[in-house]
Amino acid sequence: MSYVENLHRDYGDFKLDIDSWEILDEGVTVLWGPSGSGKTSVFRILLGLEPCPGMKWTFQGVDLAKLKTPQRRLGVVFQTLDLFPHMTAEENILFAARARDVDPQKVAARMKELTEVMQMQSFLQRKAAILSGGEKQRVAIARAIIGEPRLLLLDEPFSALDQELREESRKVVKRVIEVEKIPTLLVTHDQRDVEVLGNKVTTLRQGKIVS
Repeated sequence: MSYVENLHRDYGDFKLDIDSWEILDEGVTVLWGPSGSGKTSVFRILLGLEPCPGMKWTFQGVDLAKLKTPQRRLGVVFQTLDLFPHMTAEENILFAARARDVDPQKVAARMKELTEVMQMQSFLQRKAAILSGGEKQRVAIARAIIGEPRLLLLDEPFSALDQELREESRKVVKRVIEVEKIPTLLVTHDQRDVEVLGNKVTTLRQGKIVS
């Protein structure tokens, strides 16, 4: 398990008040709740994008809260996906590997594996700007995984897709997480995400964990 303790943050009109929380070290932990419940704030704090003095986040004996964002080694997929539009799909993925200084031989093997598992062969050499929504999402997930992250964090990764693509994408993500065996935190307000992907569900309401 990964343990989060003392996640408290006062935004003035809203408070996050989480004394303790467990994130699975295998499979998908879902942070679920309605809009405005504080999910995105929790996500940003875990990434180190917002300060949270006093928080402790223990993963395999390391307190990630004490590390700067790059040192936390988290694979992240934001709702907006944030690909470089002028780069090809492959260049976007390899950029992340270089940024994390991953061994080139490992990168080549992992790239081959991800390409096959996520069925990206047909669009790897296309510019990100002309990829479809589903293709962009696969690239964003592959980019997050290739840097050998401790954990994978997904923030509403399917929300921009139409219903049919969402179902297909959930299956792809589920398969990749099972193959790669990366502990994953999925932030969502969609009950279907919970049904398909969730191994453990944490419900957040008004800044507090209620189940």
